[in-house]
Amino acid sequence: MERINLANADAEAYKAMLGLESYLANSGLDKTLYELIKTRASQINGCAFCINMHTRDAMKLGETAQRLFLLDAWRETALFSEKERAVLELTEAITLITNGHVPDEVYKKAAAHLTPGELAAVIMAIVTINGWNRIAIATRKPIE
Repeated sequence: MERINLANADAEAYKAMLGLESYLANSGLDKTLYELIKTRASQINGCAFCINMHTRDAMKLGETAQRLFLLDAWRETALFSEKERAVLELTEAITLITNGHVPDEVYKKAAAHLTPGELAAVIMAIVTINGWNRIAIATRKPIE
């Protein structure tokens, strides 16, 4: 069954999501870290379109294939910095919000590694990719 193309059906709805991307692009958030956030949330949500897009984008920024292959097992490796680990843990907690919300210790760990501005951008990055995942999954956006 063919599903709606949100950008064509309601350009204003799509434009609202692009507004979040514009904020993030200008937030100063490290672009590679943002791609890790997008990829990890997309893995959790099972969004093939977004996993495909964001792993390619991460590699264009210089991210290694090894780190991307092991992203869903980041706790088991020493390949990620303490800051990245704190952000990945926060990404998982926010993405899986129904599993006990965001524990204080997870939030505190992220806050210890990020400035208030970075923390705001990271939270918005997680919220945004979860929104995109839900759009892509609901509309069955094909892999390009």
